[in-house]
Amino acid sequence: MRRLQEATVNVRTRSSAIIATLCLVTSLALTSASADESATGPRAAAALTQVAKATSPTAGAAGPGDTLWIAERAGTVRVLDGSGLGTPVLDISDETTTDGERGLLGIAFDPTFAHFYASFTDLQGTTTIDEFAVEDGRLQPDTRRTVLTQEQPYANHNGGDITFGPDGYLYIALGDGGSGGDPHGNGQNLDTLLGKLLRIDPGGGEPYAIPADNPFVDDANAKGEIWAYGLRNPWRFSFDAGTGDLLIGDVGQSDWEEIDWAPADSAGGENYGWSSMEGTHPFRGGTEPANHVPPVHEYDRTGLGCSVTGGFVYRGDALPELRGSYVFSDYCDGTLRTLRIEDGRVTEEGDLGVNGGEVISFAEGGDGELYVLNIAGSVFRVDPA
Repeated sequence: MRRLQEATVNVRTRSSAIIATLCLVTSLALTSASADESATGPRAAAALTQVAKATSPTAGAAGPGDTLWIAERAGTVRVLDGSGLGTPVLDISDETTTDGERGLLGIAFDPTFAHFYASFTDLQGTTTIDEFAVEDGRLQPDTRRTVLTQEQPYANHNGGDITFGPDGYLYIALGDGGSGGDPHGNGQNLDTLLGKLLRIDPGGGEPYAIPADNPFVDDANAKGEIWAYGLRNPWRFSFDAGTGDLLIGDVGQSDWEEIDWAPADSAGGENYGWSSMEGTHPFRGGTEPANHVPPVHEYDRTGLGCSVTGGFVYRGDALPELRGSYVFSDYCDGTLRTLRIEDGRVTEEGDLGVNGGEVISFAEGGDGELYVLNIAGSVFRVDPA
């Protein structure tokens, strides 16, 4: 993913540099962008307020006591509260590497803040999900245990995002394993966890349990952990706090960036098409699968975009006119864009008229307000203009 590279120059003046470093950029799971978007919706009056400065932040999660926990790529987690960004409460920097698209890539709390989860690639590049008990808002290091691991054949397209769904289960996004063009065919192979969105119950077994209603739990030729498949590099995904709908920003190969959608009442099993499809387009002569679920939104790379950064449906109070809109961005373009989605169809496109630079991730506070993470270090809050 290109986003994980340190940025020192404005995105708009470094397009050529980005293209020149394509092999490194392509490695980190964030994809193509540009667009045939015709911002038809009204522009919300928004501003970005810098609330903290971190070191290569990659993910954020709402924590206990109205805090926001920020993951830094090299392996540290810091807590943002009314006093600012504190010293690390977790440091696994000696256990991970920032080679390629690796590092500390995702964090999450369970719904009761009783456990904290960290998603990272270890020194061998293996995706690792570790759990820590939480007491009085503090991690308990002695309770640490590994929940899930997955070997990665390459240093890119690792995915790494994690979050708990409205059903209380832990969802894990894994890319197709890397290189380019999915050389091992992982996206459409149900016998691997790569190229998938997983759904597990970390508290239901040792090291975890597979929910009985997972779509492939009774299929001897499939991994029971799989919830959805056909994903290239689902760098960031989220659930709508208002409806429970699922939205995935899946980084494209070279031509199309896509956002996938599933309703809250989905039984899982969606096939988002990779690597037979890139968005709604056959990839390298591929044939569209009969069960392909096309993206709810896609855009090409004819503009400044290069790698979609999935966000959240806004459910805060600070910008009432934005409520119900999905806010996302692109690592190379940086514009905060919006979609209104009704019954699986985009009814309105727009933008917030602000640019976050190299937007690597979003975070949703416990109050529903949105934060924008820039790989250069800025943590912004989306505020009224």
